[in-house]
Amino acid sequence: MWKGRFAQDTDEAVINFTQSLDLDWRMAMADIRGSVAHVRMLAHTGLLAADEAAVIEKNLREIADEIKKGEFTPKLSLEDVHMNIESRLIEKCGATGARLHMGRSRNDQVNTTVRLYLRKELLDIWEGLEALIATLLEKAEEHADVVVPGYTHLQQAQPISMGHFWMAHAQAFMRDARRLCSAYDAVDESPLGCGALAGSTLPLDREFTRADMGFARITENSMDTVAHRDHFLDVLYFAAVFGTHVSRLSEDLIIYFTTEFGWLKLPDSFCTGSSIMPQKKNPDVLELLRGKAGQLTGALVDLLTTVKGLPLSYDRDLQDDKRSLFRSLDCLKGIFSVLPALLKNVGVDEERANKGFADGLILATDVAEYLVLRGVPFRIAHEKVGRAVRWCIENKRPLDKLTLAEWQALIPEAEESLLPLLTPRRSVERRNTYGGTSPQQLRAQIGRAKEKLAAYEKEQAAHREKLPDML
Repeated sequence: MWKGRFAQDTDEAVINFTQSLDLDWRMAMADIRGSVAHVRMLAHTGLLAADEAAVIEKNLREIADEIKKGEFTPKLSLEDVHMNIESRLIEKCGATGARLHMGRSRNDQVNTTVRLYLRKELLDIWEGLEALIATLLEKAEEHADVVVPGYTHLQQAQPISMGHFWMAHAQAFMRDARRLCSAYDAVDESPLGCGALAGSTLPLDREFTRADMGFARITENSMDTVAHRDHFLDVLYFAAVFGTHVSRLSEDLIIYFTTEFGWLKLPDSFCTGSSIMPQKKNPDVLELLRGKAGQLTGALVDLLTTVKGLPLSYDRDLQDDKRSLFRSLDCLKGIFSVLPALLKNVGVDEERANKGFADGLILATDVAEYLVLRGVPFRIAHEKVGRAVRWCIENKRPLDKLTLAEWQALIPEAEESLLPLLTPRRSVERRNTYGGTSPQQLRAQIGRAKEKLAAYEKEQAAHREKLPDML
């Protein structure tokens, strides 16, 4: 494509080193669709005769069919998907095909292709995320009345509804949904017409191509457009944060599944055994899911490091910008292929979970708040209950099994009304503040989450309707 300027052919080693065909061939349909928009605009502005535009578009669509049928074998010597398709076009319709690239640089062409490709990919990712959140909402409803220990510092803290646990993770993924929507918005701009960096002297109509490809708006500055990769970073940031949330959920389930905890039940179909120990049931799928966070975080750091300090505008460093991006998209799809299905089959052994309450100490905060309601300053109540806890430990007495006389000997303010409050279930039911763990608050929270999820679904459906054909 630049043979007119150079006296020597490109060295074969350079061709192999600089090619990106192994990376960008997956975007062939998007590249063709961007070219269709471009050629339509050239005809619209009079830069291309209507019959020439029709010939080019017809042949582009034929090339798309060749690719879909596996009849098109790209050549490494042509470097990338863009030049392979243009070369094939010229083979099919001669000099007319050579007119396609007027008013366009590979800088804005590649940018357009990736954005077209990414919009569809992100909508597919959304479907996986929506399925994951919906599954967690189902689990929250299923376990709304199941009481289990809640932990801080991985030490028993207060009793909670298991549904509240599921909703805690659902809320994190709901924030990821918002991040995904924001990433989509960043991608949803048309760069076509920016040229190499400065626009064009030709009378291009950028609004025409924007509308033809269904983008929400046009990028504002041609130099910035071909140079920045903020939209990639937004996608990778979503993926990295999502990965940390998947890792935390996986870690929780792995811990509660251990023999030492033992109150979470994982399906056999999502576990593996040992090659030497017949008794083993290993949570390998969850461990692999936990490990994916490293890949997703690494992809973000990879691109951040690449773009740091690059001068305006385009630099060849950016050719590899999509490697980490595409790996992350593939990684996300892998996560969604197993995680929702695994969660649907997770069970809870409430009886085993409640054995952890045997010493009753998980109810200590309930006693302190009981005293607060009787006028005892909280810090004093905290100290009184702390001494009672120490007495229970030293005398091997469960806190929730103390008699009224024992309570009054330890805490004179205690009355008979304290005793019926000291059960894990009652503790959960009484935590009825907004966002709290009580079944009443939990079901209200689930309802609000369903409404928000429905709004996200509507937003994504509207985006999908704007995608052009061929993608």
